[in-house]
Amino acid sequence: MVTLSWKHHTLIQALISRGPLKEKEFHTIFTGVTGRNPVTVKKTFDKYLLEINKELSYVHFELKACRDQYDGQVCYGVVNNVSDDQSKLGTKYSVPQIAFFKGVIEAIAQDEAAQGCISSFDALNIRLENQISSEASSSQQQVPPAFRNFSMSQKEKTLDELVRDKWLCRTREGNIGLGIRSLLDLRSWFRNNDVPSCEVCNEAGVKADLCPTEGCTVRIHKYCLKKLLSQRDDKRCSGCGKPWPLSKITKAEAADEAMNEEEESETQAAAPKSKRKRQLRSHEDSTENGSSQASLASTSGAKARRVTRSGHSM
Repeated sequence: MVTLSWKHHTLIQALISRGPLKEKEFHTIFTGVTGRNPVTVKKTFDKYLLEINKELSYVHFELKACRDQYDGQVCYGVVNNVSDDQSKLGTKYSVPQIAFFKGVIEAIAQDEAAQGCISSFDALNIRLENQISSEASSSQQQVPPAFRNFSMSQKEKTLDELVRDKWLCRTREGNIGLGIRSLLDLRSWFRNNDVPSCEVCNEAGVKADLCPTEGCTVRIHKYCLKKLLSQRDDKRCSGCGKPWPLSKITKAEAADEAMNEEEESETQAAAPKSKRKRQLRSHEDSTENGSSQASLASTSGAKARRVTRSGHSM
């Protein structure tokens, strides 16, 4: 049984207290804790994650990584692998808020166009009655009063809370999408509700590009598609065999991608640069120490000669 050090505990605490973190943020914390860059010591980084997960498995938690389907960046988070009535008691959300959240994620995930979002207007008009059984919904008397009395202002407040807690997100256009916590925690829900998966990575294709060929059900995340097309000469759909149209990238997306690549380059260059600085500083310190010792030896020698000459003169 591996005994976790304070460094392991700090990494776990950071993910629990702050929620899921972007790879760059998590790497920064790892570097601050261990003094090492996870990009250049990937085996050490992976070993830390493996040791953490061995301990978390005893309480059915797991440290996982996944890509944010809206910007393609890798994120890390701690998720609960058990979904039962007892684990649900730990949530801070009320029953109507949870029902509202379920209605929102269903509307987003089951969108055949795979846009990955719905408008704020559509989100606020989600009917909570649809989240109870069909037998109960047929009778207004069996609809819980808390559902019927869940006002528009309460829905707005709940949306804000869900976005703040990273269960939902607001897109650049102001629409409501799935937050990184949902993408991490709801993988089994996506499978159980038959949300089509990405042809490349096999993760739920909540926000993805669709093959335009009628009858073809292939969908691929934009970041998976870019990687796939850059590696293959034959740019054809794996489902229908027809040429895959290269979707246009907006200026904003191109700017974000360039920024991400620049940040990754800076991160990779940071560790060697710091190492060179330490080596240079160490060399300068050695030179200074050597000069000081030489100066001291010279001074001591001069004093000794003066003492000897004084002795001869006496």
